[in-house]
Amino acid sequence: MQVNVHSIQFKADAKLIDFIQAKLDKLQLFHDKMVAAEVYLKLDKNHELGNKIAEIKINVPGKELFAKRQSNSFEESTDLVIEALRRQIHKLKGKRTVTLS
Repeated sequence: MQVNVHSIQFKADAKLIDFIQAKLDKLQLFHDKMVAAEVYLKLDKNHELGNKIAEIKINVPGKELFAKRQSNSFEESTDLVIEALRRQIHKLKGKRTVTLS
């Protein structure tokens, strides 16, 4: 799967990008036909819950999955986004098995 990481208004270090890549690689265990992923990392200056935002958009055949989460660190935001995408993948695969039956 091709992964593009975009950091908005800051420079993401290689350690963070490797962390995100590893999480997305694990996500491929749930759906093996993922084509590409776009990751957007942003800083929110005026928010009390946390100022690190992670957004991930994944393209699978016939569908586009998207999740966005905010927390105090990019790693935590990424974990939350990956979990949300995992739930979306399970829901998507459940719909496919029902329609095929």
